[in-house]
Amino acid sequence: MLPIRYEFFLASALEKVFPTAKPAVLADGSRLSCWRGTRVSVQLVYCAALNGAQVRTNELRFDISVTGAPCEATLRHVDLAPVMLPVYETADDHYLGYDPGLYPDILRPMAQPIVTPRLRQYRSVWLTWDIPADAQPGVYDVSITARARAIDESPNGKVVVHEGVDDLVFTQRLTLNVCHAEMPEQQLIHTEWFHTDCLCDYYGVEAMSEDYWRITENYIKTATHHGINMILTPVFTPPLDTAVGAERPTIQLVDITVKDGAFRFDFAKLERWLTLCRKHAVRYLEIPHFFTQWGAKATPKIVATIDGREQRIFGWDIPATSTMYRAFLEEFIPLLRAKLTEQGYNQAHVYYHVSDEPHLDQLADYSAARNVILDLLDGCPIIDALSNLEFYQKGVVEHPIPSADHIQPFLDAHVPDLWTYYCCGQVDKVPNRFLAMPSLRNRIMGVLMYVNRIVGFLQWGYNFYYSRCSGYLIDPYQVTDGDYAYPAGDPFIVYPGQDGAPVDSLRAEVQYDGFLDMRALSLLESLAGREAVEALIYDGAAQPMTFDHYPHDAAYLLSLRERVADAIDAFLTK
Repeated sequence: MLPIRYEFFLASALEKVFPTAKPAVLADGSRLSCWRGTRVSVQLVYCAALNGAQVRTNELRFDISVTGAPCEATLRHVDLAPVMLPVYETADDHYLGYDPGLYPDILRPMAQPIVTPRLRQYRSVWLTWDIPADAQPGVYDVSITARARAIDESPNGKVVVHEGVDDLVFTQRLTLNVCHAEMPEQQLIHTEWFHTDCLCDYYGVEAMSEDYWRITENYIKTATHHGINMILTPVFTPPLDTAVGAERPTIQLVDITVKDGAFRFDFAKLERWLTLCRKHAVRYLEIPHFFTQWGAKATPKIVATIDGREQRIFGWDIPATSTMYRAFLEEFIPLLRAKLTEQGYNQAHVYYHVSDEPHLDQLADYSAARNVILDLLDGCPIIDALSNLEFYQKGVVEHPIPSADHIQPFLDAHVPDLWTYYCCGQVDKVPNRFLAMPSLRNRIMGVLMYVNRIVGFLQWGYNFYYSRCSGYLIDPYQVTDGDYAYPAGDPFIVYPGQDGAPVDSLRAEVQYDGFLDMRALSLLESLAGREAVEALIYDGAAQPMTFDHYPHDAAYLLSLRERVADAIDAFLTK
């Protein structure tokens, strides 16, 4: 009898594997459908328990091998992240927990395909297949094998071999169904606010240095890997999450010189940024807000060189409707628009903002600020996150972005080309991607956006590594809530890795799956029509499906993926 008893089994990507709770087991041989040019994931769960003996767990490790798939699998450890603020007190009943603790999220790269079981802990390895666009469609019998190897890490290097260890092999099987379709390009416009000042502070590099550009490219590349196809482009430092009177570090891409009272603009750094965006197939740009957040009272931080010295020329001390600011914008905006068009981003692919999240009692101030820039942005889409339909009804906002918990009045009013967003405030009933939420509430967003014909999605925290209002830098591996400011996981979806490379999160991969669901449903609609797709969606789900009413069973989404895959293949293989 071996001194340690082991468990190995598969779990779906919708499971969050906690050390003290056995997750739902994916039956041996279960089918997992995917499409060419996309990726698909599953988890290998393992656990070790003593079998009446005293041993060190580092005396036995497992090599993991994967065979039978059309491409190699990427293996990553699912590490635990600390959660001090799981959610606000207004939360609903559909959370994994409401107390501080450790939650699975960090997808740590594996230098070697080896795991060391932890005693009495369920842990998992995240396996991902990036299916090549030219992969041969068909059914692949995939085997995931964990094979024991005995080892002793003591200084003398002695190898400890337990009786029967050579026979300790666990194999789990799944059926990987590579469908015939090559998934069309994502049509949803997806932006997550990209904070390069956080990268400068975390990695200790200067803005616009060569290290800055290298790290920025790493994060843009990873963003597009997760379906982010619009990038917040800091032509000036974004006036976001900044305390009144305070400043965020300068990350301005446009160099401005003031000489003899005239502005001169140098777009060289912006051109370098746009080169990276084109290189990584970023389809859309998002220009920072022209006015401060939560009310549009003041101008953003903009710096210029005057008499050889960099100075701030706009900021909290300059009112939004300042004639000086209007004069600046009259010169800046036309040149900016021309440069973006020259670099391949015409007005249909560049989105602008007035101010983020204005409240109804700020409508007059918001409207006044909007009028400062409106004629200069003629023909350009202007979007803003807000929650009151009155902004749209009064014609102040043509393209509103309501939060998921305030979207229904906008849907009822048939606002065209509607976007949506969520952030820290969307804690009750609606989807989100907090660490304490089940993954289903993250992934269901794709189905809900398809059902409600949503064309764009915004989230504020791709990599926000500061405390509330950008007060100070935090360590995302220790603080996941902006220092007790937001529900854990809200401020970022990637972690800062070594040498300037981001580390993925479980939540980012689940979100990718949700948005892939939306793409698959749209593809099926092009083949079978909207009515047929909605029939599939509502097979196992009550109508209507809204942002605050949807299935809370992971099996629903797993089944829907398989049924959609079969329906698409049925059309393509007639």
